[in-house]
Amino acid sequence: MSSTVPAYPALNLLIGEEAIGASGRDTIDVLDPATGEVIAALPKATTADLDAALEAAARGFKQWRATSADQREAVLRKGAALIRERAKDIGAAITREQGKPLKEAVGETIYCAMLLEFYAGECKRLYGKTLVRPDGQRVEVRHEPVGPVAGFSAWNFPALNVIRKVGGPLAAGCSVIVKPSEETPAGGLGIVQALRDAGVPADVCQAVFGVPDDISRHLLASPVIRKLTFTGSTAVGKHLAKLAAENLQRATLELGGHGPVLVFNDADIDKALDTMAGNKFRNAGQVCVSPTRFLVEEDVFERFRDGFVERAKAVKVGNGFDGDTVMGPMASQRGPDGIQTKLADALDKGAKLGAGGNRIGNQGYFHEPTVLSEVPLDATIMNEEPFGPVAMINPMKGEEAMIEEANRLPYGLAAYAWTQDAKRRMRLTSEIEAGMIAINGGTVSAVDAPFGGVKWSGYGLEDGAEGVTACMVSKTIHEAA
Repeated sequence: MSSTVPAYPALNLLIGEEAIGASGRDTIDVLDPATGEVIAALPKATTADLDAALEAAARGFKQWRATSADQREAVLRKGAALIRERAKDIGAAITREQGKPLKEAVGETIYCAMLLEFYAGECKRLYGKTLVRPDGQRVEVRHEPVGPVAGFSAWNFPALNVIRKVGGPLAAGCSVIVKPSEETPAGGLGIVQALRDAGVPADVCQAVFGVPDDISRHLLASPVIRKLTFTGSTAVGKHLAKLAAENLQRATLELGGHGPVLVFNDADIDKALDTMAGNKFRNAGQVCVSPTRFLVEEDVFERFRDGFVERAKAVKVGNGFDGDTVMGPMASQRGPDGIQTKLADALDKGAKLGAGGNRIGNQGYFHEPTVLSEVPLDATIMNEEPFGPVAMINPMKGEEAMIEEANRLPYGLAAYAWTQDAKRRMRLTSEIEAGMIAINGGTVSAVDAPFGGVKWSGYGLEDGAEGVTACMVSKTIHEAA
């Protein structure tokens, strides 16, 4: 471990002009996943706090929607610059609370700045249109901000999930109340504070914490909130969608996945192994677009499996502040507990263990990079997202069977395929049911590209121009002379 671990920042509720600390309040313990120790107390919002945040959001929306596109762009660009300046500090806080290697945490923060820079440009690209009509008539379609937004984000990317909740709404002209994860609050607070310091009015961008279900029920029950945006599990997403339906609030839901990887016998196997093993163990597998089910043509199965096992065994696991750490701990005790339960079930049903399979040490939430092969389809881990450092590699008889297995589950977030056959690539992009597909690569996210899934992986989009238009409504004006 590095000789010093950076201090963890103070935690506050950010409601209107106030930064409300933990003193005299009910609090939630924040833990260091590398040690399991308590590192901070997070204040919980009261009902009165939430009502104050809603009142502020209503005021802030009136102010921000009337702010010119030029002004909004300038403020968001300044926010992005501050995030870049503070990337090392925000990244260190993320590593402390979530566990990922410091290099990944700083990279996540820089990506937040890149996304915000793109959103800033979108402030002046919110084009309407004029329809063709006879002389004396005019029909205009304009796009306007939907209203105050409630955003709820997950713990696996403490900063990125938050910028996705606030960046699009702010570019569109909306106010936003965001609830970062209570397990990883500092990364999201760092993003919100940078925006407020850059000139986003305090009423326009706020952060609250508490019991998640209590917070979401209270905010979504208010007529002030006009849109929900959420990243998290499918089960919670369905619950929130029901709450939002009561007030007919629009929703963007980025939910769970179970990413299939189709590897054909004409693929560049070494490149596929290097790329996908790195992707699999990034953030200890706690990534919604993580590759999980590797579907490999039979005649290259053994080569691919053995190569993956070799790479898994070489992954350096350790504290995220160690310079040579490749994979940190899982973010909470739920992680290794859940993986152990799923592994026991898979092995009991006949899966073969090629690497890993165990917790590491007796401090923190570390787990070995793990590879299973020939996993029966009735194993829980083949049907429920592992959300951890486990790859399942199965031999397949050909393209049709591989596509069928890729589409078998109700999830459709990210999928990957490796093949040199151009016609097959076209078939795969058409037939695989996923919101994002990577061919001969591992990247499914870019600041200017929409991010989202289909089926039980949710609906609505973040990132790209779509991340802004998702926070707008269309109005048609018919005018006669």
